[in-house]
Amino acid sequence: MRIAFSKMHGLGNDFVVLDAREHPLPPLTGDVVAALADRHTGIGCDQLVLIEPSKVADWRMRIFNSDGGEVEACGNATRAVGLLIGGEVSLETLGGTITARPDPKGIAVDMGEPRFGWDEIPLAYAMDTLRMPVGWPLDEQELSQPVAVNVGNPHAVFFVDDAYAIPLADIGPVIETDPIFPERVNVNIAAVTARDAITLRVWERGAGITRACGTGACATAVAAMRRGLVDREVTVNLPGGPLVIAWGPDNRITMTGPASVSYTGSFDWGDYA
Repeated sequence: MRIAFSKMHGLGNDFVVLDAREHPLPPLTGDVVAALADRHTGIGCDQLVLIEPSKVADWRMRIFNSDGGEVEACGNATRAVGLLIGGEVSLETLGGTITARPDPKGIAVDMGEPRFGWDEIPLAYAMDTLRMPVGWPLDEQELSQPVAVNVGNPHAVFFVDDAYAIPLADIGPVIETDPIFPERVNVNIAAVTARDAITLRVWERGAGITRACGTGACATAVAAMRRGLVDREVTVNLPGGPLVIAWGPDNRITMTGPASVSYTGSFDWGDYA
């Protein structure tokens, strides 16, 4: 059974997109996802995205990290799916229904309202989410007092002087799997460079360091806005390129940036199942 796919990316955060809107696919297990995502023996991607029919939106979008685990939301993947489908489209996700539409700067995505309650992140117990009273040792210093934000999936945002001076590959998995985050967490290392600019690196739970993370950009921008560090519209500069994040008076986040099709192809399902 041959399955068509589209290889897409948003600022280098890359996806294998499977379109099951008209023809259902066999059950998509974590092992199949991990095999397809393997960059040496599979197609290779940060996330696998499945588009299916929905009863509550135009279409349903399911997102799987490269380790096979399903996650609630992915901003870059939403832009990719928006580009693939075309026009304005509503998408059901595990993190809620979101919309995507064409924009002169690429694809604009309404990411919904951020959540800040400790039980909405979720955290293991009640605490201040604007300045979490926790820290992790890092060489001769401590990475501490992150902002916790849920934008469809959980994020911890740390503000530092130099985002590239932090050994993210070492500290990222430690924080991701800390028991204080019962559903694990995405780790954001950010440096505010102007009232309208942030430099950001992200360790994504289940995927590791990626060139861009849409929900991470949203979470970091909102975290900086809550602390009064930036204005209500900001450019978040990731290794893969910039995303524009606006937090409107209606409490909804809009993320705008590019998405691209790298190539299309097909594979034999039996080679990965």
